[in-house]
Amino acid sequence: MSIFDLSGRVAVITGGNGGIGLGMAQALAAEGCAVSIWGRNAEKNKAAADSLADARGKVHTQVCDVTDVASVKAAMEATLATFGRVDGCFANAGIGGSGRRSFIERTAEEWRTMFDTNLDGVFHVFQAVARHMTERAANGDAFGRLVATSSMASLFGTARNEHYAATKSAINALVRALGVEMARNGITANAILPGWIKSDMTAGIMANDKFVGNVMPRIPMRRFGEPSDFGGIAVYLMSNASSYHTADCFVIDGGYTAF
Repeated sequence: MSIFDLSGRVAVITGGNGGIGLGMAQALAAEGCAVSIWGRNAEKNKAAADSLADARGKVHTQVCDVTDVASVKAAMEATLATFGRVDGCFANAGIGGSGRRSFIERTAEEWRTMFDTNLDGVFHVFQAVARHMTERAANGDAFGRLVATSSMASLFGTARNEHYAATKSAINALVRALGVEMARNGITANAILPGWIKSDMTAGIMANDKFVGNVMPRIPMRRFGEPSDFGGIAVYLMSNASSYHTADCFVIDGGYTAF
């Protein structure tokens, strides 16, 4: 059996109905992992499930708002009722900053909304999943994978997006702390830091010729990333191959940060 075979494993992917989340879900399901896609839009959830119809792994979808603790609890219960266990969680749901308002013009509501989704949402989901994982570990079944989608914004100064950057930097610190705290339960925790990736979130700015002209020369690969570029790292982190790899931040950016 391949070290990357995910038969019998179950993964939750929040925001898994599009973009990077769907790219990860497709790769995981192709390797035999059962996937539970949690997203706010029922129609997008169904479309994502339809795209996985021919995959080896079974697919479940659940309408879930990660900012709502009760919604997360209900989604977790529904996933456990369907699959009986959760082995991995990809906390990928998030919102982007518009980059249109300066820091001194930032409203408290905008700040709070960003943290509610991008940081508190990860906390709610990770806590629900980690509770289940630690209970399994106490019963002799020690295995768990916690993976959060961070951003290059946690590494660079991002003007007019300081609220977004702050949430992503906090995620990096969170996975390092969880990597240490959860290790004895067989649970790893890591973050993925995407570069400039084609998605609904970036569609607007990538349609701007000035932006493309400035950014593309800084990407050694000379292309923007695709959601499928995150399939390999998702499979690795979900598999036994990564059992000794924790508390890390994986930069997937086509070489942008190195140039």
